[in-house]
Amino acid sequence: MSRPTTRGKNKRQRQVDDVDVTTETLRKIHLTGEITDDDVNQLYNIWKPVCQGCRVNTKDNPNCYCGLIPPLNGSRKSGLWQKMSDILQTLGADPSKDLRTSANSPAGLTNLGATCYANSILQCLYMNKSFRDGLFSVEQDVLKAHPVLDQLARLFAQLHASKMAFIDSAPFIKTLELDNGVQQDSHEFLTLLLSLLERCLNNSKVSKARTIIQDLFRGRVSHVTTCSKCRKDSESSSKMEDFYELELNVKGLKTLDESLGDYLSVEELRGENQYFCESCKTRVDATRSIKLRTLPDVLNFQLKRCVFLTKTTMKKKVTSAFSFPGELDMRCRLSDPSQLELIYDLSAVLIHKGTAVNSGHYIAHIKDYNTGLWWEFDDEHVSNLGHHPFGEGSSNSTAKAVQSEPIDDSSCAEGMKTTANGNHFNAMEPQTSETSTVCRGESYSSSDAYMLMYCLRRNKKDGGERRMVHGANNSDLEVDRGLSIDNISLPSHLFEDIKYLNVSYTDACEQYKLKKERELDRITERRQEVRSILSEAPVRSLEEPFYWISTDWLRQWADNITPTVVDNTTILCLHGKVPVSKVGSMKRMSAEAWNKLFSKYDGGPTLSNVDYCMNCLIDGAHNVVCAASYRDRKILMKNLANEVLTGECLDGMYYVAKSWLQHWVKRKNLDAPSEADACPTVSIRCPHGQLMPEQAAGAKRLLVPENLWLFIYKDASAVKPADPLEFSTFPIDSKQCSQCSNEISEVACLEDSLREVKLKQRQNHEKLAAGRSFQLSLHCNYYLVPSSWLAKWKIYINASGKNISSSEEPETLSGVIDSLICEKHLRLLERPPDLLWKRGTIVQKGSATDALTIVTENDWRCFCEEWGGTEEKGISAVIELKNNMVTNIAGCSDDMPICEEHLTSDETNNESESKQPVIMTFPEICDVCIGERESCALMRKLNYCNEDIYVYLVRGKEAPKSIIEASESTSEPDRRISKRSRKSNNGNKINLKVSASTSIYQLKMMIWESLGVVKENQILCKGSRTIDEEWATLADMNIFPKDTLWVRDSEIHEHRDIADELSDQKMNVEHAEEGFRGTLLTANGSSQVV
Repeated sequence: MSRPTTRGKNKRQRQVDDVDVTTETLRKIHLTGEITDDDVNQLYNIWKPVCQGCRVNTKDNPNCYCGLIPPLNGSRKSGLWQKMSDILQTLGADPSKDLRTSANSPAGLTNLGATCYANSILQCLYMNKSFRDGLFSVEQDVLKAHPVLDQLARLFAQLHASKMAFIDSAPFIKTLELDNGVQQDSHEFLTLLLSLLERCLNNSKVSKARTIIQDLFRGRVSHVTTCSKCRKDSESSSKMEDFYELELNVKGLKTLDESLGDYLSVEELRGENQYFCESCKTRVDATRSIKLRTLPDVLNFQLKRCVFLTKTTMKKKVTSAFSFPGELDMRCRLSDPSQLELIYDLSAVLIHKGTAVNSGHYIAHIKDYNTGLWWEFDDEHVSNLGHHPFGEGSSNSTAKAVQSEPIDDSSCAEGMKTTANGNHFNAMEPQTSETSTVCRGESYSSSDAYMLMYCLRRNKKDGGERRMVHGANNSDLEVDRGLSIDNISLPSHLFEDIKYLNVSYTDACEQYKLKKERELDRITERRQEVRSILSEAPVRSLEEPFYWISTDWLRQWADNITPTVVDNTTILCLHGKVPVSKVGSMKRMSAEAWNKLFSKYDGGPTLSNVDYCMNCLIDGAHNVVCAASYRDRKILMKNLANEVLTGECLDGMYYVAKSWLQHWVKRKNLDAPSEADACPTVSIRCPHGQLMPEQAAGAKRLLVPENLWLFIYKDASAVKPADPLEFSTFPIDSKQCSQCSNEISEVACLEDSLREVKLKQRQNHEKLAAGRSFQLSLHCNYYLVPSSWLAKWKIYINASGKNISSSEEPETLSGVIDSLICEKHLRLLERPPDLLWKRGTIVQKGSATDALTIVTENDWRCFCEEWGGTEEKGISAVIELKNNMVTNIAGCSDDMPICEEHLTSDETNNESESKQPVIMTFPEICDVCIGERESCALMRKLNYCNEDIYVYLVRGKEAPKSIIEASESTSEPDRRISKRSRKSNNGNKINLKVSASTSIYQLKMMIWESLGVVKENQILCKGSRTIDEEWATLADMNIFPKDTLWVRDSEIHEHRDIADELSDQKMNVEHAEEGFRGTLLTANGSSQVV
C-alpha cells in the first residue's frame, strides 16, 4: 500500500495557471475592446468557491470569510474577542473582591510602602479586646482634641465593623507624620506609640480609658544592689521603675526560660567595679540584679535579635532558633511570689522576616480567644493558621512546634546550681524568685520571632473581668442591628461613619455588578451579531446579486467592540468604481448581509456587482500587453549582452562601461525600466566629458551592437530624461581624452620610480624589512632607532599595487633622533631594549614592545643616506658583559638584565653564570628625565575613571596557570589582544566599570552582585598576590584599566542576599540612627498638632 501524501495538505497552491488565464483575458480585452460577464468573473475572482476551514483569510479569494474571527472556543489578545476576564479589567477593580471572606475573618491593613512594622503592632493592639473597648469609650471631644486618638479609633472601628477585607491605614500614618517609604523598628514604634497614647488618654474623664495603657501593659521592676559585707541593700534598691516590655537577650540562648534567667541573673561587682556602701563607708564587693515587683496583664517580651558588631561598626540580626512556651507561669519569677496563679497564655508573635536589621518584612501571628484560632496578619492578607501559632503541621525552618515536658510547680521551692553566663551568673536561693519559669503545654521554636505577647489568664473566682486578647469575631457584620458588636459598643459618631462607609461600599459593589452585567450583555450581543452576519455574508452562486465591501473595514468591524461607519473609500479607483487591482482588498458580500450592515452602521459608498470600472480594465489590459512586449524584447537584449561579455559578439559599435553591463545582465526582468538602468557610460566619461583612458581605475569598457545600444539608451532616457550628460554616447571611433592620458602617464612614471626606490631600500635592509631578528655580538658597535619610526618605515616600503603612492612616508631621521635627546642634560630619553640570551646567542627580546630597536652599523648608515640622518648624531650601542646584579656605572647607561630561558649547564660556564650582557649607550640614559616622565605617566595611569577591568571566577582550589599569567601581565591599550585571550570562559569572566578611587570593598560588592559570591567568601587575587585590604583603593593596590583579576569562592560563609548588605550599608551610613526623629511620636508637645 502506498503511503498517503499529506505534506502539501495545508499549503496554498501556486497561482501560475490563474496568472496565465488573467493575462490571456486582458490580452483579449485589449484586442477586442469588449468586456463580458465571464471576463469580469475571471478578473475579479468571482468564480472562486466559498472557502471553509482556512486557518487564515485568503486575500485573492473575495468569497473567503475565514480567519476574520477566532473559532468558537478561541480568543485574541485585544478587541472584541479577548477573554472575558481581560475585557472586564477595563471596568476597573471589582470592589466585591475586597469583601471579607467570612464574618469570622479579621481585616488586614494596607502597606503604604514600608509600613508593615506599624501594621503588625496595630493588629496586636486591636485584637486585644480590653484595649479596643477602652479606646472606644473615649469621649468625642477628647478625640477631636487629639487627632492621633481620633484616627486610631476610626481605624479600629473599621477593623471591627467594616465589610472590607482590608482597611486603608494612610490617615493614621499621615497623622503620625511617618515616612511610609522608610522601614522602622516595630519595638521602638510600639514603645513610642504607647507613650503617646498614654499622654493623650490622660485628658479623658473615663477611668477605663484614662488608665487603659497602664492597666494592660505596665509592670514594675527594681534594680537591687546588695553589699556582700553587711548584706544591706542600697537606698535606690527600694525604688521601683515602670516597664512596658522586657528586653531579653537571644544571642547564645535557646529558650525563653534561659533568657528570663539571664535577665534576672545576679551580677557580681568586684575589682574596679566595686560598690561604695553607705553603711560600711567603703568600696566593697556587691551583687546587682533586677527584681520583678509586679507584672502587667499583657506581658511583652522584646527579643534582642539586633546586635552591634564592633569590628564592622554595623548591626547584624541574630537568626538562631529560639523556643518559647504556649503557657507561661510567672509566679516564681516575682521577687515576692504570689499565692495566686500567674498563668500567661501566648497571644501574639511578631515576626521579622529577612537577614538584615534595617530591612525585611514584619508580620504578626495573633490568637483570637473567642474561637481559639490563630491568624497571620501580613498587611492586606489575613490567613487562618488553625489552632497552631505557625499553622497546622508547621515544619518549616523558621518556626515549628517543640514538644516539651511541663516543669513541676515544686521547682519554685528548690534550689539550683550557679551557672556562668558571661559576666552574669544565675543563683537560686531557697524561696526566692530566681527560679525556673514553669512552661506548660506545647512549646514553639522560631528563628524570626521578634516580640512575644502573653496575656494573663483570669478566672471568675479570681475576681475582676478577664483581660485577655480577643479577636474581631463579628457574628454579624451588619451594623444596623445596634451600637454593640461583639459586646463592644461603638460611639455614635463612629457607628454612623462605619454605617456610611459600609453603605457606600455596598453601593459600589452593586454598581460594579450592574456595569459588569451590562458589559457582558453588550459583548455577547456583539459577538452574536458578528457571527450571524459573517455566516450570511458568502454568496453561493454567480448569478446572485452582491455588494463589494472593504476587507480592512470588515476586519475592524469584526474585531472592535464599538465599530465605526462602513468605509469603502479604500477600494475605489479615480473613477469612483471598483478597480481590478483592489481584488485582494475587498470581499463579495450577499445582499442580505449588506443590508443589515448598511442599515445599522450607514456610511458607504454602496458598490454593487455592476460597479466594476471599465476604464481601469481597458488601461490595465493595455499595460499588460506593453509590459509583455517589453519583457520579451529585454530577454533578447540580455542574450545579446551575454554574447558581448563572453566575446562572441564582434560587431560592436558603441562603448558602455563593463561593470554596468555586468550588473544589467544580472538584474531580474521587469515590466518597465528602473533606476538602475540609467548611466551606462558614466564611469567611462572623464571630467572633461570625453572618453576616459582605459588605464584609469574603473574605466574598463566594452563595445555593444547598435540595436542593444538603442535599447539601453531608450531605457536610460525614460528613467532620467532631464540629464543628457548622464547619457554620453561614445561610438567606436571616439578618441580618448588626451589631458587625462598625459596625467595617467605622469602618475605611472612616478610610481615606477617609487617602486625602484622602495626595492632598493628593501635590499639594503633585508632583515629589517622582513621583520626577522638577527644575532648580536659582544663589543660590536650598533645603533638604536625608535621602534615606532621603524614600524612606519616597514609599512611604507612594503606597500605595493594601488597603495604604493598613497602610503604615508616616515619622518626625516634627524628630527626623530633629536626628539630622543633631552634638552636639559643632552642624554637619552628612552631605555635600551631587553636582551634575550637563548642557547648561547644574544637577540633583542621583543622589538614590538620596546621603545627602541637595535640596528646594525650598515643599516644606520643606509638610513642616514635615505632619510636625511646624520651618522655622527646617531645613538650608538655596545653590548658588554657585566656582573649579574643591579648596578649603576658612572658614565654609562643602567644595566639591563636579560631573561635566561632553557639555560643548561652544558651551554654555560662559570663566567656566563656570574655575568650577563647589557647595552651601553652613547649618549647615556637620562635617569632624571625618564623618572619624571614615568612618574607623570604613573599619575595619569592612577587617575582613571569609569574604565574596564576583568574578573575571572575560578572554580576549584587553584587557578589555572593561564589565568594567573593573564592576571600578572600588564595590559597595554594599544596592543592587540589575541582572540584566545579575549574569549570569555563560559560566562565566568566579567568586565566591571571602576575608577582609581574605587575601594576593594566596593569591588567585592560588584563581584557579589555579578557572580553571586558573598563578600566574605571572596579570595581576590591579581596574579599570585592576594588582595584583602577592603578599605584600600584600586590605585593603592596597583590595579589599572584593562587589568585581569581572579576570584575564588571559599564557601566558608553561607550565601545571603546582597540586598540585605546594601540595605544595612545604606541605613548605617546615610540614615544612621534617625529612627522616628521628626515625627509626632518623638514630639515633646501634645498630639493636638495635625
